[in-house]
Amino acid sequence: MTNTYDLLILGGGSGGYSAGLRAATLGLSVALVEKDKLGGTCLHRGCIPTKALLHAAEVADSAREGEQFGVRSSVEGVDMGGVNKYKDGVVDRLYKGLQGQLKSRGITVIEGEGRLTGANTVEVNGTTYTGKNVILASGSYSRSLPGLELDGQRVIASEHALTLDRVPESAVVLGGGVIGVEFASAWTSFGTKVTIVEALDRLVPSEDPDSSKALERAFRKRKIGFKTGTRFQSVEVTDSGVKVTVASAGGTGEPEVIEAEVLLVAVGRGPNTAGLGYEEAGVVLDRGFVTTDERLRTSVPGVYAVGDIVPGLQLAHRGFQQGIFVAEEIAGLAPAPIDELGIPRVTYCEPEVASVGLTEAQAKEKYGEVETVNYPLGGNGKSQILKTTGFVKLVRAKDAQVVGVHMVGSRVGELIGEAQLIFNWEAYPADVAQLVHAHPTQNEAIGEAHLALAGKPLHFHD
Repeated sequence: MTNTYDLLILGGGSGGYSAGLRAATLGLSVALVEKDKLGGTCLHRGCIPTKALLHAAEVADSAREGEQFGVRSSVEGVDMGGVNKYKDGVVDRLYKGLQGQLKSRGITVIEGEGRLTGANTVEVNGTTYTGKNVILASGSYSRSLPGLELDGQRVIASEHALTLDRVPESAVVLGGGVIGVEFASAWTSFGTKVTIVEALDRLVPSEDPDSSKALERAFRKRKIGFKTGTRFQSVEVTDSGVKVTVASAGGTGEPEVIEAEVLLVAVGRGPNTAGLGYEEAGVVLDRGFVTTDERLRTSVPGVYAVGDIVPGLQLAHRGFQQGIFVAEEIAGLAPAPIDELGIPRVTYCEPEVASVGLTEAQAKEKYGEVETVNYPLGGNGKSQILKTTGFVKLVRAKDAQVVGVHMVGSRVGELIGEAQLIFNWEAYPADVAQLVHAHPTQNEAIGEAHLALAGKPLHFHD
């Protein structure tokens, strides 16, 4: 037995395990260090369990709203024990599958907390392991605000919310970004009275403003409360719940107190880099994030970084692709750098929000003159069947390629695959307009939007 490997990976989340699987396929010897469970945040405390929760919420909505489809159905109640059993079953099957994949590829899994002790050495439980190349993939944690302590009971983060044994009667969600609106959506479907508090002037503020408007309209219809342009001031934990004090962002008017059973803190995720020996080994950090070049190399030769610790979108599929990229880079395949703008983004609330590329404002800043089209889902047969509203918005540089696709509506996350190909292959509207989209699908909305942008609208005039 030797403790020296071609590739040594610190962290077994999406970025770490994908790098390991690809490197092993390319014939490299691989060791992966993980202190918790393989699969990381995404599999155990993030993407997978939250989407399972959201699907259970969709089932509840379908039962509650069956009458409008001629089906007499109702929700007798939400059994959180049953929901959690379903959710945990999904996670467990995927976890076992991942463990089997790593084992079948001959990857050595080292259990314990690793610490970088040199340019090519990692110490775990008193044992030193050497890698000809090292990948830092230590992931992220739920942030809070200064002075706002998470107790895991009344003041909680997303990982606590996923293990609740009850449906809260009421909740304040601090943060109107992806995590905040997803939990607000699921809890509302389960019967919780939700109020979202967002300091910026709109929900999902990183999306195109048209997407924010459509989501806010849908949330109002669903009776989901939200206060934008509103800053958190303090929270008092009581015997029955929390009292949350907020104030308008401009500081005008009296502070307001909102009482609820729980406060969910969803203000983003921070990089897990403290105390892991990175800086001592010479790795340059910026506000806790690892600084890399476009080939994901850190300031230390032979040491790479992937995933949430690298500045940019904190998405599992980004980390996954970065892991594959670094494995191929180490193997000498000279892969093309990842275009961060070409990474699709999906928020899985109801309705869903999905996008790739530039917002209209970003496109104007980059290209000057732009053209847009907003195709409403009201003109799409499958969307009518699903009784969903929303739109497909396209942004193109004047007389050039499509540089942004933005969508709101039930299940539009399933449409982002074609949208990211359109963006990444630099398609012109006419290129997509001539392609045949199946009827009746929501996918047709993408085709019709491109027909309109190509100057030959069919069912719709912008």
